[in-house]
Amino acid sequence: MTSRKRLVSYTVAAGLLLMAAMPAGAQKVSHELPYEELQRFARVFAAVKNNYVEPVSSQELIESAIKGMVSDLDPHSSFLDEEEFEEMKESTDGEFGGLGIEIGAEQGLVKIIAPIEDTPAAKAGIMPGDLIIKIDGESTEGKPLSDVIKQLRGEPGSEIVLTVKRSSSAEPLDFTIVRDIIQIRSVRSKRLPDDIAYVRVSQFQERTGADLAQHLTDLGKGKPLKGLVLDLRNDPGGLLNAAIGVSAAFIEPNKLVVSTKAREQEMQRYLAVPSEYAPDESDYLKNLPDWTRTVPMVVLINVGSASASEIVAGALQDYQRATIMGNRSFGKGSVQVVMPLDDNTGIKLTTARYYTPLGRSIQATGIEPDIIVSDTKTGDLFSFPREADLSDHLNNEQVSEAGSKDKAKADKGSKVLKEPEEMFEFGSDKDFQLQQAVNHLTGKKVDQGVITKEKPKGLSKEEMEAVKPSDSNDGSAVGDKSGEKQNK
Repeated sequence: MTSRKRLVSYTVAAGLLLMAAMPAGAQKVSHELPYEELQRFARVFAAVKNNYVEPVSSQELIESAIKGMVSDLDPHSSFLDEEEFEEMKESTDGEFGGLGIEIGAEQGLVKIIAPIEDTPAAKAGIMPGDLIIKIDGESTEGKPLSDVIKQLRGEPGSEIVLTVKRSSSAEPLDFTIVRDIIQIRSVRSKRLPDDIAYVRVSQFQERTGADLAQHLTDLGKGKPLKGLVLDLRNDPGGLLNAAIGVSAAFIEPNKLVVSTKAREQEMQRYLAVPSEYAPDESDYLKNLPDWTRTVPMVVLINVGSASASEIVAGALQDYQRATIMGNRSFGKGSVQVVMPLDDNTGIKLTTARYYTPLGRSIQATGIEPDIIVSDTKTGDLFSFPREADLSDHLNNEQVSEAGSKDKAKADKGSKVLKEPEEMFEFGSDKDFQLQQAVNHLTGKKVDQGVITKEKPKGLSKEEMEAVKPSDSNDGSAVGDKSGEKQNK
């Protein structure tokens, strides 16, 4: 493993990734093997095998070499051993055992990326940015994340004590948490006063699109709705087909949702059609009420909105279907493909960048809200790193490195609460950003909270056209319905 600083996320509860089919021929060797470099590797392998102070199995050495090779590429590529490979499957199915947290490693420390709603960790008061310094009294410093994950898991009903360091507290905090079977409910909704519908998507799983369609159908019963708030805050992403399905629920059929561009390949287009969002089942959107594509709409995003969340927000913003409100999103504009190596292991490899319908790449820049509103009335609550803060992140080829750094500096000017308020539940009466979304939909004044920086200027439509990928004629234009269906 490289000694350079990095943040490598391990999914305990949800993933910052887009799942896609393995490209044809992906396991074929397309270049000649580097003979001299492989000889050097063989010499190192033999030296360690024969001379290291303690015996090391060949399997351990090979797996460590693979991990180092893949994880050194970017923050989202990684080797998946048997346990992690199974964990990946569980995270997309939406049911697994544990505490309900996503963790990452940063400079030898274990960091909470996000607790998942309605899980033991969230109910106990764990917050994004907390550092786990001890588990049941045992220090976690320098410990591999795979070992930490094993400690966090256990029989449902058993207790675990997490000692965390929080920036707002001078002393470490102890949390006693009871493990449980985590069943993620990715969609929840309710009707608000003034005939406004509220829908929250916490992550994008196999059933997210179908569940959303059912929620929208139920919300539309009775008195007509005057507005809709789609909440994607702290949604770390998930499955690409789920993101297409969620987008398709609010835009016209056959519209372009997202495009991807891999190395030395033509642009691949994903449209709002059943073959893209429900390839193995019936069209769950076919009976969707007409109002879902016309009702005034606000999408809430923040620093924790990533990947699939940004696909949805970007598409709805490009089509001017919704007003995007909140804080700039995470900025993960890359596609990861899970490639099985055998029945039990695989690699998660970054293979492409994705683009919004107007051809925008949001890699390391994120989705800029149409209306910036702080997390709370008195400032921002969430301050964990964005994609641009991660070591070895992919650059955005449409934005200069200097421009990316300027945007990051501008973000640091926003007011972050020195003493974070008590974590509120998204969708509750204490949800400041939701209150402002409702104000916007009902024609009332929007309170932006405490914003100490000017809104960074995004690309104009003319500039978007100018920076489109060179082969954008393959379908990156808004509303283009032409083109053949791509095999994935």
